[in-house]
Amino acid sequence: MKDPNQIRNVAIIAHVDHGKTTLVDGLLKQSNTFRSNQAEMEQSLIMDSGDQEHERGITITAKQTSVYYGDYKINIVDTPGHADFSGEVERTLNMADGVLLIVDAQEGPMPQTKFVLSKALELGLKPVVVINKIDKPSRRIDEVIDEVSDLFLELAIDDSQLHYPVYFAIGRDGKAWTELPDNPSEHTDLTPIFEAIINDIPAPTVEVDKPFQMLVTSLQYDSFLGKYAIGRITRGNIKKAQQVALIKRDGAITSAKVDKLFTYRGLNREETDEAFAGDIVALTGIADAHIGETVADKEHPEALPVIDIEAPTLSMYLGPNTSPLKGKEAKYNTSRQIGDRLKQELETNVSLRVKEDGIGFVVSGRGELHLSVLIETLRREDFEFEVGRPQAVTIEEDGVVKEPVEELLIEVAPEFLGAVSQELGTRKASPIKQEQTSSGTTRSTYIIPTRAMIGLRNLLLTATKGTVIMNSLPHGYQPLGPKLQQTRNGALVATEAGVTTAYALDAAAARGELFVGPGTTVYQGMVVGMYNRQGDLDLNVCRGKQLTNMRSSSSDGTIQLTPFTDLSLEQSIDFIENDELLEVTPKSLRLRKKYLDPNQRKRAAK
Repeated sequence: MKDPNQIRNVAIIAHVDHGKTTLVDGLLKQSNTFRSNQAEMEQSLIMDSGDQEHERGITITAKQTSVYYGDYKINIVDTPGHADFSGEVERTLNMADGVLLIVDAQEGPMPQTKFVLSKALELGLKPVVVINKIDKPSRRIDEVIDEVSDLFLELAIDDSQLHYPVYFAIGRDGKAWTELPDNPSEHTDLTPIFEAIINDIPAPTVEVDKPFQMLVTSLQYDSFLGKYAIGRITRGNIKKAQQVALIKRDGAITSAKVDKLFTYRGLNREETDEAFAGDIVALTGIADAHIGETVADKEHPEALPVIDIEAPTLSMYLGPNTSPLKGKEAKYNTSRQIGDRLKQELETNVSLRVKEDGIGFVVSGRGELHLSVLIETLRREDFEFEVGRPQAVTIEEDGVVKEPVEELLIEVAPEFLGAVSQELGTRKASPIKQEQTSSGTTRSTYIIPTRAMIGLRNLLLTATKGTVIMNSLPHGYQPLGPKLQQTRNGALVATEAGVTTAYALDAAAARGELFVGPGTTVYQGMVVGMYNRQGDLDLNVCRGKQLTNMRSSSSDGTIQLTPFTDLSLEQSIDFIENDELLEVTPKSLRLRKKYLDPNQRKRAAK
């Protein structure tokens, strides 16, 4: 595609679960990107290619694809909608000239909608609003349009951004309209969205006849060709085997050669001999390229502005496993192997920060989900390690230590409002506003310290019988507040190493909630349950019943154990306190005390 006027670069942004990826699927299928038999074979959510993306039902990494519509090439960037992965949105918006802002017809603009729209408007991108899921029974389209216009009034940087087109869609069915339809079941397609991209989103503003220049906004790997540096060509053109200059973040310039050159078509990369300004391309052969650096013409090496990413808000210790069961369930368990893998992760995960801390590392990210996705990824790659409790990342301004705070939006039925308010009160959350929604629920907004968010979701789900809807968004910093009280009860801690028995667990079950079942290998200092009081309780869960020929006064019948609670990765991270660690292996998650020996624990507590 030589003429930049025939190219459209568009990013699809929205809050989590508002239908971005589903809409991209519809655009891919209706642009005849697949053969007819291939389209039927393709699963839904084609763009969510990772295992965790399928399992969690969310987009984790931003991805590029392109479709052809008439004479136009449309490059589409599908972005994550979860606040923890907003670093992905920040870096990829640099490739776009406009955005499709998807808003759910029932939920309306949510915290992440506000965040991604503010970033898009700061970059001067042209917005197109799509009200999606208009077939929902509890839709409130007119109210949502008003809420969107209020959001634009709040965030717009100049007057021109207040004029934006609005379209209506049912992404799942691949239907869209320019006006609100009387009958959403009528047969139609996504032509209005294609037309909106062509007519409402500007062509890339590029300089065709100047020397080559491109900002690296994404990296990918394969074992055959190595590293791909991906970005949009802002000026000039690039040819295969061309010598280029790589301008690092600190201004240093190194020379490199482009081995192969790829453009996008559908889900595939297509090799080409030459690419032109305005198009999104992938280059191989530039092994030292990192996100935010500039690839430029060798004779005229000029740098583009570096991508600015917001700072991480949560950190946690991640180091080699030190438990007695080390090395039995994983291939990689040394500090060096973990460090090398984290260095590799830093290249593509722009919001992540890693620094050494003794034999382990302090890993900082955007939130609990961001860090737990990293832990799950390492675990699936056969790594074994231990992690500590997440901590808020503080900063110092004018001699005052400040902690990150978040804007928390909670939607809950009125009968659970008291339980939610009580829990948030103990966590030093400040209420900002409260309103009734048309569906009868109460929507409350709070400002809450980031450290108070740890473990909050599970508690509120329990308190509201699983009905709470909660979303949060970074909201700057405030002076560090007092220490939060521990809201969790104490732990049941194993005193002996061995294999658990039903007899011993039956006695332990009366003391609290168990996390292990019979026949589980445990070690001294391992947390096997939650005590039903404050403070920890040491007990032996490996004790067998003494067998004698004397009759027992109690029944010798079979023991009926209450089923144990099998904690997920996120629940385990939420559970641990500062004196505890989580041992992570490909096969197991084990909670344990930092000091396994009870005498050492007592000394450390003093």
